[in-house]
Amino acid sequence: MAAKKGLGKGLDSLIAPKAADAKPAQAAPQEAAKPVSEHAADAVMMDINKVEPNRDQPRKKFDEDALNDLADSIKQFGVLQPLLVQERDDYYEIIAGERRWRAAKKAGIKQLPVIIKKLTEQEIMEISLIENIQREDLNPIEEALAYKRLLTEFNLKQDEVADRVSKSRTTITNSMRLLKLSEKVQQMVIDDKLTTGHVRPLISVEDEEQQIMLAEKIFDEKLSVRDAERLVKNLQTEKKAKPDEKKALDPQLLAVYQDLEEQMKRILGTKVSINHKDEKQGRLEIEYYSQDELDRIIDLLRTVQR
Repeated sequence: MAAKKGLGKGLDSLIAPKAADAKPAQAAPQEAAKPVSEHAADAVMMDINKVEPNRDQPRKKFDEDALNDLADSIKQFGVLQPLLVQERDDYYEIIAGERRWRAAKKAGIKQLPVIIKKLTEQEIMEISLIENIQREDLNPIEEALAYKRLLTEFNLKQDEVADRVSKSRTTITNSMRLLKLSEKVQQMVIDDKLTTGHVRPLISVEDEEQQIMLAEKIFDEKLSVRDAERLVKNLQTEKKAKPDEKKALDPQLLAVYQDLEEQMKRILGTKVSINHKDEKQGRLEIEYYSQDELDRIIDLLRTVQR
């Protein structure tokens, strides 16, 4: 299957040859034994024990069955695609290809092909993220954490992150919203107990214990995504209702408010809540998760005003 448009381009732009990477054609005698790879076309064979994973790479969980299958293939055909590595003080750090390295270890391979590059920490992070997204190897929480790191540690804007991974800005924002979930609920997503569709409604539940209780109920009762949404919506409706209310809000008007919320969510690309006091008064809430996101929403509202 062809790589998604934009992703391959982004990866190529990061690992393409650079003048700063170039090595002299003839190394000095004291450097003759050091493996050298000038560009992506030059792979060298390296002792597998000299290669180590990148501790900061986005992907933390590897499927053991899939690794065993890849190890069986490597036993027959070897490592067909070189790993991308960066030289450190006394070892070579994997930038892309940790899954192949793990499988090669299982297969008992002593040497494997590598391409040696000199990259910045940001480029290493971007390449690791792009490679994993291309292969759909990251779980939703790992992906969200990777986006957050690019935004906070490397000071990229959401537009820049979206461009690098060929995803919409809204997708990046919605992904990072998963990090508002409690750690226990995040772990349920990592363990494939719940999908992102199941847990997205829980983001609006501020009480952590209640959030966990709802997540466990969704899992235990095998609720559908729609059932999960309905469960949270009913809880919020009950919470908004006051015990001394003389007259409940008209169900038809409530349905209208819910429809308006959904329309505004699609337009603004973020969570919108209509909190009604009665049939005539209420409060409109629009959520944002960064200064960049706030600027985008304001620009949209100004466009509507004009």
